[in-house]
Order: sequence, then C-alpha cells, then structure tokens
Amino acid sequence: MPISRRDFLTSALAGSVAVGLSTGTQAAQDSPGNKNTAKHAAKLPIIISAANGYNYLDQAYAFLSSGGDTLDAALKVVQGPENDPNDESVGLGGHPNEEGVVELDACCMHGPTRTAGSVAGVHNIKNVSLLSNTVRLHTGHVMLVGEGAARFGVAQGFQRENLLTERSRKEWLLWKETHSDWWGPGLDSPDWRRRFSGATTADEWEQRIRRMEQIAADIGIPPELRMEAIRYVIFPPTGTIHCSALSEKAEISGCTTTSGLAWKIPGRVGDSPIIGAGCYTDQNVGSAGATGNGEENLKVAGAHTIVENMRHGMSPLDAGMDALKRIVRNYNGDKDRLQFVDMVYYILRKDGAYAGVSLWEGYETNKPHQIAVHDGTRRLEKTVNLFAGASQSWPPVRMVR
Repeated sequence: MPISRRDFLTSALAGSVAVGLSTGTQAAQDSPGNKNTAKHAAKLPIIISAANGYNYLDQAYAFLSSGGDTLDAALKVVQGPENDPNDESVGLGGHPNEEGVVELDACCMHGPTRTAGSVAGVHNIKNVSLLSNTVRLHTGHVMLVGEGAARFGVAQGFQRENLLTERSRKEWLLWKETHSDWWGPGLDSPDWRRRFSGATTADEWEQRIRRMEQIAADIGIPPELRMEAIRYVIFPPTGTIHCSALSEKAEISGCTTTSGLAWKIPGRVGDSPIIGAGCYTDQNVGSAGATGNGEENLKVAGAHTIVENMRHGMSPLDAGMDALKRIVRNYNGDKDRLQFVDMVYYILRKDGAYAGVSLWEGYETNKPHQIAVHDGTRRLEKTVNLFAGASQSWPPVRMVR
C-alpha cells in the first residue's frame, strides 16, 4: 500500500520532527493536567506505578489493604506486564537483543528489612522481578547476572521457557533484514551527529517504507501490525515498569523490571537492575523508580538522587525535577541532543505524597507520559514535565521538508 509523506510523518516518523521547546518548568506545572501529581498528597495505603501497571493495581491494592507486604504488592503489579505476551517491554514477548534473545533485568528493595535483590542479563526466565526478590531472600548477595542468575533461579524452582513470541520474533527478523544496529556513537559522544541516517527526502522515505512493508509481508507480519513493526525497527523502543507501594503502617517497597532496549548489543545493562538508578527505597524517606533512557539515568543515579533529595527536605515533585535537571546539565542544556532523551520518574514519599515527573510531555504529542495511582481510587495522572512538547526518537533521522 502506498504511503504518503504526510501519512509517514503522522505514523512511523511522528516522533522525528522537532517540536517547539520550552526551557522552564513553570508552564508545565501550571497545566491543568499536571495539578494532581504536582500537589496531591494521597491517602494510605497507596501504590504508584508506570502506566503499563494500571490494569493490575486493583488486585495489588486489595492485597496491600488487607495487610499484605508492600514488596509483594508491588511485585503483583509488575508481574502483570511480565506475563503478558502483548506487552513487548518486559518479560514474555519482550523485544530481544540483536541476536534475537530476550534478555531481562530487574531489581527490588524491601523497606521494612532494608534488603535488596537484583538480576541482569537473564535469559529464559519470565518473572525476573520475582527472581530478584529470590536473590534478596535466599542469598547473601544483592546482584546476580547472566547464566549464573538463571541457574540460581532454576535451583529455586523457576522454569526455563522461550520468551520470544512469534510477534517479537518477526519484528526482530524485520530489524535484521533492514540492517539496523546499536553500534556507533551515542548522544554523549562529540561525534553523535554521525548517527543521522536513512533517507533524506520524502520520496526516499516512501521508497524505504515500501521496501520495509514488502519485507514485513514476506516475513508474515499482519498488515495491521506492519507500520508499528517498521517504527520499532527505525526507532528501537525502550520498555520498563516500576512500582512502589506504601502501607497504612508506613512501610514502603519498590521494584523495577524490564526487557531493556530493543535490539541492544548482548550484555547491555541499563538502569533498571541497578540499585540507586532504576529503583531505590529507603524506609525512612520513600521510594523512587524510573523508565526511559537507561544510560542517562545511570549517569545521575536518578532514583537514589531523588530519595536523598527528599531526605533533605525536597517535595517529591522538586526532588524529581532536580534529577531531571542533572540529566540536562550532563548535556550543558544542549537541546539539539536533549530532544532525543526522555526520562520518567515515579516518586512516593513515606507520608503518601507522590509525584510523576518527566523530561518531556510524552514520546508523542498525543500520548502524554502518565503515572498510575491507586489510593482507594485507581487512576492515571499526567506527569509534570520539564520541557514542553514531545521527545524525539533515537537514533536521529534527517528529514528534508
């Protein structure tokens, strides 16, 4: 089916054309859609999570309300996407690495006992969130990686299984056929502009998309899924879920789980399994977690930074905004590069106050970043964003208009 330049720009390239940018937070904080996360202090108990945990909050909240452990409640939320083959960001059906292997990471922290567990680079075990908790409970270690983590899991009763679904496999095949990769300079390299690639005119884009559509058809990707698969090839997605839970007794825990960056170099580990980056919980203060560009969050130890900010008196909102500004400082405020970075922080203080903050409004203009909340009422709330507009997908693509 022919695709026009306009159709392409509004679908596969929706995130590649720069939008107007704003440097301050005031406009974002004044937005009506942001008032809840900016100012609302919740009742106890409360659970917050990334938006992909929304459908699993009711069961977890009922468990927590009946006296269940905070970490067990958080794990109930993140297991939902891990078990869902249609959620390609975590667990079963997650996007694989460049060799076609689903490679999973997770960590958890239990506030009441001040203990933690983590696993990274795990193959063939679906619920790595539970595996990280098993490391916490049944070893004298905090972090296990790779085949060692998987063997430990099997010894503890976890089942090995193929996590690559047919849908994810075909998307990976399309990626392989079109010869994309994660080799080359990153955003923090002086040579980052060398990552600009691909067609430079509307006609060239149309030819490229038609070719990719034909390859997708040959692979067997259904027509209704082809444009989404093509977008995943051109702009490899990230995918993660974080959840924090706070009980009526003011006990708090958190966990984060992910399949990581699509088509990543085997062995790549992002922020999700790193205590202090993808997740951090302190029983005296609160809990925080992250989704987005893991490499950027690693460099600012985002979750730990946020909790320490709250320890020193910052509100959840201000604590999260400070962490975002540290990412901005790493690029000296250079928006030519920052437009390709995005980060969402989920923040819960011990008294029930919470916030969801993001570097940009969303990955797409019409899909804002959201935080899922349950404090007796389940809902989604828009994050408070540092910059106006949508972030752009990486790697960058030059488009002549």
